[in-house]
Amino acid sequence: MRIRFILLILTVISFGACKSPEARRPVTQNSGSFIDQSIARNKELVAKEEAVIEKMIQQDSIKEYIASANGFWYYYNKQTTDSLNIKTPEFGDVVKFDYTINDLNGNVIYDEGELPTKRYAIDKEELFGGLREGLKLMKEGEVVTFIFPSHKAFGYYGDKNRIGTNIPIITKVSLNSITTENDLNTNSNSNN
Repeated sequence: MRIRFILLILTVISFGACKSPEARRPVTQNSGSFIDQSIARNKELVAKEEAVIEKMIQQDSIKEYIASANGFWYYYNKQTTDSLNIKTPEFGDVVKFDYTINDLNGNVIYDEGELPTKRYAIDKEELFGGLREGLKLMKEGEVVTFIFPSHKAFGYYGDKNRIGTNIPIITKVSLNSITTENDLNTNSNSNN
């Protein structure tokens, strides 16, 4: 009798062991509310910054501001009128430029000469988004002042030096030279 009972228990256990594993359910489920809240906060921040910038522009009747399709504003300090100099930089072209950075109140963050002349290959190197797009609008010899909301400047992280979290900036850029990608390729081939 005892042997039958043991066999019955072993049979039940062996059939129970053949059961396929069940998927475990998460203890808590996120509804995406954190992401939704983050999106709402960012939209509110952008709207506030743009309102401040637009008010600043309306109060300045001297300069002729242009709203870019990329979400920033700019005006020319020095515009090239030379009809032969109509080229703007394109993908792969190398530009050399100098720039300064101020906050929206005009306080200097990086002054002239404080930042070294920058050499930048268009869309091939890292540069904050607004300036990357702004350089593509310029011609050699021009000086342009850009007003960037924080999401087009250094965003949430800042520059980890003088520019803090979510700071809109004013950047004055002097485009010194444009070297086309073809010129670069020609020079490198002639050196070989």
